[in-house]
This record gives sequence, C-alpha cells and structure tokens, in this order.
Amino acid sequence: MNIHEYQAKDIFRDCGLPVPPGEVATTPEDARRLAEQYGGTVVVKAQVHVGGRGKAGGVKLAENPGEAMEHAANILGMDIKGLTVEQVLVTPAEDIDTEAYVGVIVDRASKRPVFMVSREGGVDIEEVAARSPEAITRLAVDPRYGLLPFQAYWLAASLYDDIKQQRAAAKTMMSLYDAFIQSGASLAEINPLITTPAGEVKAIDAKMNIDDNELFRRGAIAAMRDLSAEPPSETKAREADLTYIKLDGDIGAVVNGAGLAMATMDLIKFYGGEPANFLDIGGSSSPDKVIAALEIITSDPAVKVILFNIFGGITRCDDVANGIVTALDRINFELPLVIRLTGTNEEEGVRILEQAGISASTSMDEVVQRAVVVARGE
Repeated sequence: MNIHEYQAKDIFRDCGLPVPPGEVATTPEDARRLAEQYGGTVVVKAQVHVGGRGKAGGVKLAENPGEAMEHAANILGMDIKGLTVEQVLVTPAEDIDTEAYVGVIVDRASKRPVFMVSREGGVDIEEVAARSPEAITRLAVDPRYGLLPFQAYWLAASLYDDIKQQRAAAKTMMSLYDAFIQSGASLAEINPLITTPAGEVKAIDAKMNIDDNELFRRGAIAAMRDLSAEPPSETKAREADLTYIKLDGDIGAVVNGAGLAMATMDLIKFYGGEPANFLDIGGSSSPDKVIAALEIITSDPAVKVILFNIFGGITRCDDVANGIVTALDRINFELPLVIRLTGTNEEEGVRILEQAGISASTSMDEVVQRAVVVARGE
C-alpha cells in the first residue's frame, strides 16, 4: 500500500525525524490560509501516488499567500499520470545547501532491511545506481538487533564530513529505521535529506510503501489508504481478492497461481508478445472472481486479446468456464478470447464453453502463440 507524502511525514515526525511543518489543503483558500500561517515562501506539492510531480507541474514555490492560492487552484484537479490531484501539501520552503538520499528497503535476497545512502540526493536512486553505483553506500541490518548506533554513524560519515551533521544524520537514520519497522513498511526513504546553510539536517521529503501483509495488525496505518489515489482496477482487484499488476503490453492474461502467471508472461515474451498484466485469480476460484477479472482486463484500452491459462488443481475448470460464459452475458466487450483449460473437471469446463460457442485448448504453447498472433492483428 502506498501512502501520501504528508502521511509519511506524520509518521516520520512521530518517530522523531527532523521534518519541517506542513499540512494538506483541498481548496485554494485552504492553501492561502496555510501560507499565511507559515509566512515567507512555501512549497505547494500535489499529493498523488506517482513520481514525476515536479516535471508535471505539480510542485510549485509560492512567495506569498496569493501565489500559494493560485498554484493550488492550478494543481488541484490536475491529471498526473492518470491520477487526479485532490489535495496539496503546503510546507515552508527551505534554504538548501546539500542534498543526500537515505532509504531503507526490504531486501528479499538477504531477508533483511537494507539501508542505502548517497550524497547524490534529489534524483531517483535508480538513476544514481545506473550511472555511478559506487556513489551508493549499502548496509544490511540484522533484524534481531536493528540499526545499531555505530552502523548509523558509519552510514552518516559517508554522507557528511562535518561531525555535527554526521551526528544529526545518524540520529535521523535511527529514527527512520524505527518508522520503517513500526509501520510494517517495505520501503521508507528521504529524498532529499538536506543540509541548510546554517548546517541543520532536515528531511524535506518522505516516501513510504507499506507491506499489505502487515495491514491486518496495523489499523491506523491501514486507514491511511486513499482509494481515490489508486487506479480503479487495483481497487477492484483487491476487493475481489485477485492479485493484479498493470503492465504495458496488449495481451491480457487471466491465470490461476502466481507461478503459472509468471510462466505465462515469460512465454508471451518468448513468442514475441507483450503481457498487459499479471492477474492471478487464485487457487480456489468462483465464477464471480472470473467475472471480476474480465471486468478489470476489459477496462484497459491497450488490451487486444484476452488469454486464459487455467491449470486446474484446487481451481475447477468448470467454475472458470461458468465465469467466462456469465461474464460474456454480463459484460459488453468484443475482445477475442484464447483459452486453455486443463486439469480438474477439464471435460466439463470444455463442454460448458463449447455449448456457448467458445473453443478451448489444453496446450499452453498453442494458446500463447495464438494470442500473440491475434494481438498482432495477423
């Protein structure tokens, strides 16, 4: 689950990080009031769950309350990468001397939280990693003990030469680790962590991703979910208990089981196609889940063909077939279907489809190749 910058900053503050004040505004008048409250130059920042807000015009400096109101009026309602801005963060502008990057992420390979810090802040850490990987210092944290003070100082020394700034940065990293653990996060980062001309260290940006598996025991964090800031397809998939990830291709895939879904995407790529999504209907699918899956995929205008790849174990092929037939009656779409059904109740599933005038195969290679050909318009 993603949370907004202002929500991440609230968590950071509660854990003792040096975060400047800031509040959200939902109207231009609210932005003006906040600018008057803070005085001086403020930053008006769009609150959406995507990057590139600045390039899209969603981050503006305002030298007075009138400008803050004007910028908020322009940003509110703006479309940024398909998401509509419904609120802006208003926060005092800071004089920046240096910018650094500090982040902690769950590393699945080492099964530990890993800190990554760099003197090159204010840009995507992926860019730094690709351009100059030696500019990033990494440290795997033993979760039994957490981030130890000497480790935090070692990381801080890679960012700053001034001892006071090292101490401040080390304290900030200790607090960031606390925020990361207490929130059940999979990612927590400050980009940039700045120093001011007076030598202060401040976290002027905040980003957190929360592990969905942690939400059941963290009600206050779960309540931060903003459905309006998420793609409707992801919301619908979550409500239907489907695993769905939007991709950039044109072959919509409905598969049961994560392993088979990954293999299906690999095979699509192998035969020259591009998957439009990862969609796993799970191991025990009802017709309603199949209908939801088709509604999600058909809402993607890039999809040219829908590929079903069902290997029935716990999943029953007749349930999937009934879902497909019911969906065709309920949903108005004209996309071609390419279907593979094999496994539990395979014969019954094929019979149900044939009665509806739909053919199905038992060969995975065959249906994937056919889907790629259809997507190409051949």
